Amino acid sequence: MEKRREFIKKSLLGTAGIAMAGMSMSAKSYASIIGANERINIAVIGIRGQGSNHINQWCALKDNRNVRLKTLCDADEQYFEPKSKVVIEKTGVTPTTEWDMRKVLEDKELDAVSFAVPNHWHALGTIWACQAGKHVYVEKPASHNVWEGRKMVEAARKYDRRVQVGFQNRSIANVMEAMEFLHGGGIGDVYMARGTCYKPRDSFGKVADSTPPESLHYDYWRGPAEMIPYNEKKVHYNWHWHWATGNGDTGNQGPHQFDVARWGMNKNEHPVSVYSAGGIYGIDPNECSQETPNTQSSVFKYADGTMLEFETRGRYTNGESSLGIQIGNMFYGTNGYLELDGGTWKAFRQKEKEPFAQSKKEAAPAASTQVLAAPGGAEHYANFLDAIRAGNNEALHCDIEEGFKSSVLPLIANVSYLTGRELRFDGSTETFVKDKEADKMLTRDYRDPYTVPNKV
Repeated sequence: MEKRREFIKKSLLGTAGIAMAGMSMSAKSYASIIGANERINIAVIGIRGQGSNHINQWCALKDNRNVRLKTLCDADEQYFEPKSKVVIEKTGVTPTTEWDMRKVLEDKELDAVSFAVPNHWHALGTIWACQAGKHVYVEKPASHNVWEGRKMVEAARKYDRRVQVGFQNRSIANVMEAMEFLHGGGIGDVYMARGTCYKPRDSFGKVADSTPPESLHYDYWRGPAEMIPYNEKKVHYNWHWHWATGNGDTGNQGPHQFDVARWGMNKNEHPVSVYSAGGIYGIDPNECSQETPNTQSSVFKYADGTMLEFETRGRYTNGESSLGIQIGNMFYGTNGYLELDGGTWKAFRQKEKEPFAQSKKEAAPAASTQVLAAPGGAEHYANFLDAIRAGNNEALHCDIEEGFKSSVLPLIANVSYLTGRELRFDGSTETFVKDKEADKMLTRDYRDPYTVPNKV
């Protein structure tokens, strides 16, 4: 924790301080670092939905972090023109466009790639990028399944690339403050954490299979997943609710709060057991093609007996706690409890009704990112660029190892849901204990040529 606090202080000094720190590194390691004044060229892969946020963030950093959004890539070419216009308006630069990320990764001028692709592409895309010598910013969850997530970590280490997972809470000042408060014993020993994902969603309907639009490279879009007939309710955004491409809301919004829960509990290991149950409620399954549950409760236990709970509610619901939390976390300790809603937190002592500690009303932005508007997100992207220049994984607020550990939680919860039973998990092997059926769900059958390799 001391090391992390020291880094946070240093990061506020900006790239000039990082460049000076780099002077003490060995000639070999320093040679691989991008200089403080050298431009970083980046590509956004997946430019619809969350990809739009990636585009806006990198454009906002063009002067503050000397980054150039050089390339836009998406399997659906219909988005090239409108998204290119955004880049031109914000930076004055016309980006190149490409539908196949393999060709993007051949560009020697690119230093990094930013992935906002569907979950089933996260691992393979990241591995290919690392192999091509690119640094990676990848959306949550880190991977679509547990096995391929470990391969992402192996690739990042083998090719010495910085890989940041998009858990933006890791870069929100008030959340960092809450975590330091918890780790310092603010509510005593934390014995349980709870995360919530309350996002009421209506049915998105059901239609017959059809022909893919000419703009979409459908075989490539399916990538590692098995090939099935095109259906417009199973592609853009709706892919979240189908097992072959997504992980439901427990693995969509959920990973953010799973990460905060694990972080607050200070757990750097996997749980030893998981049980998850739920279903699809309030929606007629005959009129909707959704596969993943819209209501799901999950309970994890750690070796020391502490617990992590998570609840997904996809229909009408109240909020929880004094803050009315719908997307957030609660922590329970031997001396009290803490509620965290976005960047706002309050801590209560024992049975007292008024908080004895709480977040600042307004979090002052870090000096190095004060020109940016979006809390957490802006700082998280800026931190990625700073870490590239530092040539140091420890500079990342959410290195791939951290992001992977948090992503494992919703992934194994979904395995428990699908098998319908409590599962024991061996963290040393990242497999289930004496359960071959469950183990099969830790990976998938990949489709050539979109195969995550055993040896990266």
